[in-house]
Amino acid sequence: PVTRSHNGRGDCDTQITQNSRFAPHRPSLFSEGISRTSLQLVMAVYKVTVATGDMVEAGTNNSISITLVGSYGESRQTTVSFLFLPGKEKSLSVHCGQDLGPIVLIRLHKWRLFLEDAWFCKDVRVTAPNGTLYRFPCYQWLEGVTTVEVREGSGKKLVDDKLQILKEHRHQELAARQEAYRWKNFAQGWPRCLNVDSIFELDSNIQFSRIRASNFTGFLIFQGASHFLSGFLLRRTSWNSLDEMRTIFSRTQGRDIVPEYVAKHWQEDDFFGSQFLNGNNPIIIHRCTTLPLKFPVTPEMVAGSLGGGTDLGKEMQEGRIFIVDYKVLEDIPTDTIYGRQQYIAAPLCLLHQGIDGLLRPIAIQLSQMPGPCSPIFLPSDDEWDWLLAKTWVRNADFYSHQLLTHLLRTHLFGEVFAIATLRHLPTCHPLFKLLIPHFHFTLHINTLARSVLINRGGLIDKGSGVTYEGLLLVVQRGLEQVTYTSLCLPDDIRHRGMSHVPNYHYRDDGMSLWEAIERISQSPHPYGSFVTGIVTFYYSEDAAVSGDTELQAWVMDIFTNGFLGRTSSGVPSSLQTVAELIKFLTMVMFTCSAQHAAVNNGQYDLGAFVPNAPSSMRHPPPCEKGRAFLQHFLDTIPEVATTANILVALILLSSQLKDRRLLGQYPEEWFTESEPRRLIRAFQGRLEEIRDRIEERNHLAELRYNYLNPLETENSISI
Repeated sequence: PVTRSHNGRGDCDTQITQNSRFAPHRPSLFSEGISRTSLQLVMAVYKVTVATGDMVEAGTNNSISITLVGSYGESRQTTVSFLFLPGKEKSLSVHCGQDLGPIVLIRLHKWRLFLEDAWFCKDVRVTAPNGTLYRFPCYQWLEGVTTVEVREGSGKKLVDDKLQILKEHRHQELAARQEAYRWKNFAQGWPRCLNVDSIFELDSNIQFSRIRASNFTGFLIFQGASHFLSGFLLRRTSWNSLDEMRTIFSRTQGRDIVPEYVAKHWQEDDFFGSQFLNGNNPIIIHRCTTLPLKFPVTPEMVAGSLGGGTDLGKEMQEGRIFIVDYKVLEDIPTDTIYGRQQYIAAPLCLLHQGIDGLLRPIAIQLSQMPGPCSPIFLPSDDEWDWLLAKTWVRNADFYSHQLLTHLLRTHLFGEVFAIATLRHLPTCHPLFKLLIPHFHFTLHINTLARSVLINRGGLIDKGSGVTYEGLLLVVQRGLEQVTYTSLCLPDDIRHRGMSHVPNYHYRDDGMSLWEAIERISQSPHPYGSFVTGIVTFYYSEDAAVSGDTELQAWVMDIFTNGFLGRTSSGVPSSLQTVAELIKFLTMVMFTCSAQHAAVNNGQYDLGAFVPNAPSSMRHPPPCEKGRAFLQHFLDTIPEVATTANILVALILLSSQLKDRRLLGQYPEEWFTESEPRRLIRAFQGRLEEIRDRIEERNHLAELRYNYLNPLETENSISI
């Protein structure tokens, strides 16, 4: 329909014919209602700059050419170059026989001359004859002989697209994505996941970068070899002493400061209590207003732990009694390790906030059924009885943390958010631009986890006391209990009654980050807002939210495949207002960044000393008091080889690998408009303030809480 004649200079003369989709008497494929009276068949020269990504392997020696597509027509295909170097730009001029109108998309054509050489395009900038600059964020690999279409960078909802060619491009992009990113069931009752079986099936654009993949593999090999050569992985016997356990982490690259602190203080009730606030699992503790019937603690039992002048009823009424309940672990099937039966408990733990503000355990029951074989352990009991009871709680917390707080509530939900985004939000959608940095490497790390960590025979299966079927059951139960309230930090803190507990750094730092992501604060702030500003820039009213069909499909996909359509969860299946959208986006971004950092980054710190976070228990929970002693304790917690296996995983999972992106760092500039870019700079400024406040507090602390420091918090779940 469009006839082009190319002269010797490579100029393009575009002729409008009777059969052309640009013909005046026919509705334009591009648009209806756009005036073309100003079209003049005069030479139009467009200045084009093509940028290659800066990673080592980004360049190519294959042929790259470009076509400019405007609202009035398109240019000829023009060769850019046969050689692209990493981090470099190529400039050229594209000559056309007419003004193409506003440039709405470009086509990048890659041709293989001899050997395949993939190319990573960063972006393309086009300057029109009238001086207008158009930016085309690309940030993707071109592989093989291919043509890739890239939209102009302005954020556009479906309703904003008036040109037919843009509507078609939008539809085709989503159709291709939905074919590429399909759902599958990993296990019954789990959130659904990406339908691939290994990382080698992943699209290049979601895989680890080469430098990160090499760093990951090398780190794992080094740690495994280190423990093997040290003999730990070969010892299937109990540790000889508590002190000997410290030798395993003293070898790990100077990362022993916190583990040494843990080894010195793990037996103390103060430290035990503090981990429910600032440890790896800071979301499970609740204020206790009424004791459950299954946990018959009497006032007399705990009177000595509460101090004079008060009693259990008064302390509960005044909000100083807290409870942790591991019911989710009840009757979970257990496995064997090295031929020896393992055991699991579903304990309850009661804690009291003293006049000094510190939390301390005051009663522990190791089962959900009170009775003669389920005594309530107290701080006044024999030293080893009380210590063993606390260690059983720490073992239960290991499962709760690893399988629910960490795996389910960050990794699995993060994957759901990522897949739904890829399936339903085209690249030009403003919410795609906002969210995509928060899924960086997530699909790769989760696919890897299903291959080596949570698979049958994987590290968790081999190193913990539950069977593979038990692992699946814990996550299934956990998903049944997830609520939207529990995923939104301000709501969760209120619901658990934890608003006024002192020294709750997870809450304080988390709230600072939640507010920075969402709206900074209720009062005017010099930096403005982030998600609130982005949303209100593109959605001027509630009707724009409810009428965005791509957005609604995205939310429904998350509800259906992430939360299995369970309405009792309170997770929305649609969003009707600007306020609802802001909250949901904040939840997604917080989950994938701050929440993951809070429950991931301290795994080695708090788990390297095995009695503080045992992954398995080799004797059953005690049915009576007075039977515990040191050797029994050493024979209950994991043996040396199991400790070494789990520690390799903990070191890796809490490591800082290369090519990481911290919260607020957006090297890929998806937004091209000035207001979103201003909001990003403002967000970065607020994060610097939060960083300074946290570091000032930590400067005075004996044990720093740094897991939500923006300098330690990644944009995405990438490890």
